[in-house]
Amino acid sequence: MRRILALPAAILLLALTVAAPASAATRVIVLPGATSAEGITAAGGGTYYTGDLIAGTIFREDLKRGTAERFIEAPPGAMAAGVDLDRRYDLLFVAGGNGGKAYVYNVRTKAKVADFTFGDPQTSYVNDVVVTPYGAWFTDSYHPQLFFVPNLGGVLGTPRTLRLSGPGAGGSPGNFFMNDIIATPAGDTLLVAATTPGKVYTIDPRTGVSKEIAGVNAPSVVSLVLEGHRLWAVQLDDTISRWCLNGDLGHGDPAGTITDPLFDQPVSAAKIGDRLAVVNSHIFSGYPPTSPTYEVLVVDA
Repeated sequence: MRRILALPAAILLLALTVAAPASAATRVIVLPGATSAEGITAAGGGTYYTGDLIAGTIFREDLKRGTAERFIEAPPGAMAAGVDLDRRYDLLFVAGGNGGKAYVYNVRTKAKVADFTFGDPQTSYVNDVVVTPYGAWFTDSYHPQLFFVPNLGGVLGTPRTLRLSGPGAGGSPGNFFMNDIIATPAGDTLLVAATTPGKVYTIDPRTGVSKEIAGVNAPSVVSLVLEGHRLWAVQLDDTISRWCLNGDLGHGDPAGTITDPLFDQPVSAAKIGDRLAVVNSHIFSGYPPTSPTYEVLVVDA
């Protein structure tokens, strides 16, 4: 759902430290015919992809023009929770939610090139995905594990499972815990959002050892954006909290909040220069959601 960027060390601590609403110039981009909305990822040049959680449709937005179109029609039964694009090979990785499912689409041809079933098909919920230089990592919201699909020159390898330990492993299996996942640019550290405790954890992708990022308290956090040592936590309480992390990502200090009267259970975000593209989920309207529209909001970061 996100793009992770590196910043020069000299500007890592320049996060704003006051709470402020988003600009009055909030832009609204309606997803045509959407039945729900969740993940978002950048494709470059002002182009973004967003997934319809329930129907699995992939939308393509042009944020410069403020337009959106239906781009990939998913097969029946497919869902689209988190999404992330490997721009090197034009591969869109999609966390498929129920049944431990995940999909990969080629955005040049719109063809589905891979269909995975992870974990326990009866109980695993594949909620989100992040692309790293070595492949794609997926979360399982009901089990203390991540799934990894290697990507070698555009050729997908055999998936493997990483068991988690430490506080990021959550409680007992069967309780909803992990939601979003992001990574540092080198892919050597993963960060996951745990919605129920409102915490963020780092995970070592080699060992599965997790640690809490002390000081970060983000109630109902569902999604993360990382730029250098600046962290944005998207929360279902219609707030995006900002944090400044220390050098080893072990501690965070509050750096203000973003609110907007148009927020309606924001569920993911992507960075656009000094702004954020934020997906409204309307998830509290029911399941499936019953909002007449689903949209991407562009607000000040």
